[in-house]
Amino acid sequence: MQIEERIHIPVPPLLIDQIWSEVDQWHRWDPDTKQARLDGPFAVGTKGRIVPSKGMGIPMVVTERSQGQSFTVEGYIPLFRLHFEHTVAAANGGSDVLHRVWFTGPLAFLFGPGVARQVRAGLPRTMQSLKAYAERRHETGSHGA
Repeated sequence: MQIEERIHIPVPPLLIDQIWSEVDQWHRWDPDTKQARLDGPFAVGTKGRIVPSKGMGIPMVVTERSQGQSFTVEGYIPLFRLHFEHTVAAANGGSDVLHRVWFTGPLAFLFGPGVARQVRAGLPRTMQSLKAYAERRHETGSHGA
């Protein structure tokens, strides 16, 4: 089971990547994130924690990172993994952004459907919020942290 949402944002891909790399600021553009942090650099293998706006916090780890192009984080609870893939590519003078979510683990059949409903409901709102946040950052020239 995969859920994905795409959006075009009229800003450079490097700005989207910069926004993604500011993990402790994810709550500014992701209404489903209350808090997020990494215990080190935004790089493969770095662990951290994400607290959704509803529910308990879970450990996460960066499982893929291609600077300027993509990253994937995996949230985990015993026997259930949530994978959040993010990609950006230059297109039409801006960025085509994709967020994809999928679940693995022995309990995916049990937790997956409920979590999928929440993700399907929230992901379009998250993408619109990312677009608005990126456009504001681009207009003000605020590309740094």
